[in-house]
Amino acid sequence: MMMRNPSEKYRPFPQVNLNGRRWPTRKIERAPIWMSTDLRDGNQALIDPMSIEAKLEFFEMLVAVGFKEIEVGFPSASQTDFDFVRKLIVENRVPADVTIEVLVQSRRELIERTFEAVEGAPQVIVHLYNAISPSFRKIVFAQSKEETKALAVEGTRIIKECAAARPGTHWIYQYSPETFSMTELSFSREVCDAVAQMWRPTSAHKMIVNLPATVEAAMPNVFADQIEWMDRNMSFRDSIVLSVHPHNDRGTAVAAAELAILAGADRVEGCLFGNGERTGNVDLVTLAMNLYTQGIDPGLDFSDIDGVRRVVERCNQIPVHPRHPYAGDLVFTAFSGSHQDAIRKGFAQREADTVWDVPYLPIDPADLGRSYDAVIRVNSQSGKGGATYLLERGLGFTPPRRVQIEFSHAVQKVADASGAEVSGEAICALFKREYFDAQGPASRDASTLDFDGRHVKLPVSAVADEAHAQAVAAAVASVASVAIEVTSFETAATAKGETAVFIGCRIGDQAMRFGVAVNANASQAVADAIVSAVNRVRWAGRKEVESEAVEA
Repeated sequence: MMMRNPSEKYRPFPQVNLNGRRWPTRKIERAPIWMSTDLRDGNQALIDPMSIEAKLEFFEMLVAVGFKEIEVGFPSASQTDFDFVRKLIVENRVPADVTIEVLVQSRRELIERTFEAVEGAPQVIVHLYNAISPSFRKIVFAQSKEETKALAVEGTRIIKECAAARPGTHWIYQYSPETFSMTELSFSREVCDAVAQMWRPTSAHKMIVNLPATVEAAMPNVFADQIEWMDRNMSFRDSIVLSVHPHNDRGTAVAAAELAILAGADRVEGCLFGNGERTGNVDLVTLAMNLYTQGIDPGLDFSDIDGVRRVVERCNQIPVHPRHPYAGDLVFTAFSGSHQDAIRKGFAQREADTVWDVPYLPIDPADLGRSYDAVIRVNSQSGKGGATYLLERGLGFTPPRRVQIEFSHAVQKVADASGAEVSGEAICALFKREYFDAQGPASRDASTLDFDGRHVKLPVSAVADEAHAQAVAAAVASVASVAIEVTSFETAATAKGETAVFIGCRIGDQAMRFGVAVNANASQAVADAIVSAVNRVRWAGRKEVESEAVEA
């Protein structure tokens, strides 16, 4: 079955007639006002809405993160929401610098019930909404434009009346023309201006006009044009906090929100990790951290992103995707060999207290409370860089490049055979088995070598260098009855202060192999590395014979 021609069924969203648009040349210089609607918009999108206990845990986490405006529910529509709002107020759980917000429709009995819920709160945002787009006017409500506008104005009047009767609370009014993004701009302005005219905001006591992309219906640049048009043309603009509430139907809510800020939005509503109806609200975590990576303080603290994620997952009963920006389990993890190599080199060259510049990592995982342990993980798609990074962290030294290449073949065989990830512990164990176990029963006094039951005196040297390695190789060759040619010699200090020795040897007519050893005594490490190389050649020969016997 083929999809039908979309031009026969769908109309392209009309462009905005906006001359001299300014948002494309602006840059974001500070964070917007953040408003979390997790406990209202996010909660109503859950299969199993949160209990009061879950809402309280979520609320306290939002406060700890730094949200100063939190929409806590729809108290006139839900007894649970009503009880939760009362609990926050009666038990004095709202910090002095945090303002709670409640949603209500334009009906007197619902507005009065809402004011009952927030009775006694020191400051509250009362949020009124009604849908104003052509499809809702025609299909859902059968209302004219005048009737639609009158509903918004009347609701505003009732809220103003109820607020005036309770002077002990600092009241902030918010109006949302629901479905703004699909409404004629001239009518959106007409409704918002009429509402503002009724409320009469001032620059000292502003109201919030929240413009939702209730359904994301156009490209982000079109939404930005809509916001800039309203920013230019609304009445009372200096007395209005211009807010946006982007949804994610087209998968571009974050982009739409960022462009909306450029276009004049002062405030953004959304949910953590993008929860919400259909494809969700704009993801405030991603939006905030995007600003952070541009050097802008978002004013929200996600330094324990895993802790925040655990609360959200527990309360929403929805897992955060492992590839979710910033918070997913795998977002700082590289399996690709070329990625791993670049990341490893970036960490190796990084200097403390300098501008962050590590390839493939746009943000330092430590800023989110994430460790570097899972940055590189190894599977069959990985290369030498990944195994090397894990060896560095697990064994405390960096093998030279040619040892990395040689060892990567052993790792690749294991990964191909299992078809699964190879852990850092398994890689370190494989390295020890491949190189350290091959040292055999060499003595540990750095002067005498016991090789296959035969003893040989080793040359003594205060320096572990290639000349000493050549002398040791000659001594080992005398008891091993095989020619040993040292083709490369390198050393490295380990994290524990020991000496790691890497010696490339050609044994008889066999291909060159490396021997590796680590010891506090550098001369002993040289001897052990020579024996490691010799035994690895002998073991390889036995493995080849065993393999041929199995195949036969």
